[in-house]
Amino acid sequence: MSTTAVAPLSIEDAELLVATARRAAEDAGVTVSVTVLDAGGHLLAFRRDDRAVLISGETSTRKAYTALQLNTPTADLVDAVQPGGLFHTLPTALDRPLLFIAGGVPVHRNGRLIGAIGVGGGAPEQDHGVATAAVRALA
Repeated sequence: MSTTAVAPLSIEDAELLVATARRAAEDAGVTVSVTVLDAGGHLLAFRRDDRAVLISGETSTRKAYTALQLNTPTADLVDAVQPGGLFHTLPTALDRPLLFIAGGVPVHRNGRLIGAIGVGGGAPEQDHGVATAAVRALA
């Protein structure tokens, strides 16, 4: 049986994600914080715009963590946590509480999860657009 090697999310990849997100946020006219985690949930890169509210850093980190843990963009999970949704009773006894607001996007390479990016500070739709633009830069 053969296996396919998958390169992990590198520091260079993380820096590219942050730089692309920063440019996308500037183009959208929003100030954001950006967090990039590797597949193990370890912080690889972080940037908070000086004009962004302080809580945006924690928000971006929790969005990235949620996208990583569930391997799904957080924008796709919003309805799942509403009463009657698939994750309505999902336990939150994890290392860090999950955050089901758009702006967290998993990062894949060769079909495998290698990390996640979280963006916080703008409207949820803006954060999702910034995070998605950054992930496209790695493709």
